[in-house]
Amino acid sequence: MLDIVQILRDNWLLLLVGQYPNGPLGGIVCTLILSVLGIVLAFPLSVPIALARLSSNRFLNWPATVLVYVVRGVPLLMIILWVYFLLPTLIGHDVPGFATMLCTLVVYEAAYLSEVVRAGILALPRGQMEAARALGHGYFGAMRFVILPQALYNSLPSMLSQFVSTIQETTLGYVINVPELTFAANQINNQLLTKPFQVFFILALTYFVVCFSLTKLFGSIEQRIARKRLGTATPVPAANTPSLPPSNLSAKQLP
Repeated sequence: MLDIVQILRDNWLLLLVGQYPNGPLGGIVCTLILSVLGIVLAFPLSVPIALARLSSNRFLNWPATVLVYVVRGVPLLMIILWVYFLLPTLIGHDVPGFATMLCTLVVYEAAYLSEVVRAGILALPRGQMEAARALGHGYFGAMRFVILPQALYNSLPSMLSQFVSTIQETTLGYVINVPELTFAANQINNQLLTKPFQVFFILALTYFVVCFSLTKLFGSIEQRIARKRLGTATPVPAANTPSLPPSNLSAKQLP
């Protein structure tokens, strides 16, 4: 226990921000930045992929389906290595590890988020689309103003959970020298040499605290969404239902 406290006291700054400001930003800050950027940049791609998966046009449906199945069926480490070796070939010069990992996460998370969005759309009653079309909306207008707002709102808990998974997935950036939290812990281990258990116990504990805290936070958001759904599910009297006129006759006076 004393070893763990001493390691934390001597290396907390390295675990927090890496070698910054004397080197690249790293540690847990780099991990969180990478995760946030990966989700934020992947989300705009996930919606068109989900719509393409739902399309009856095979020229849209088939490529989107192949992309999703390939990305979800291949280990993330393999995709990292593909991007790591493919990007320099395509653009003609080396790509930093951070950019490589970010590109990988965008592609990977876009495939997963597209399935979340697609499930949210399919969960809506078919009458939603029919009602939107009856109001004069075209397909894209109905999707933009009626279907997607509801589907994305209902899918928000799953998207937030995917963000927690993204934090855990950034650990694989270590293999291409991304200076994230795992890379910082390995630097500490290489300096100490004799205390690997303590160092990687700190690493596991850090990931647990971050992910558990975010899971509890997102759980409270999910509960609020569930309460709001129950509130909107209260039946409302139909506007065209005729109401009976008031009567001063008692039950005994009725014929």
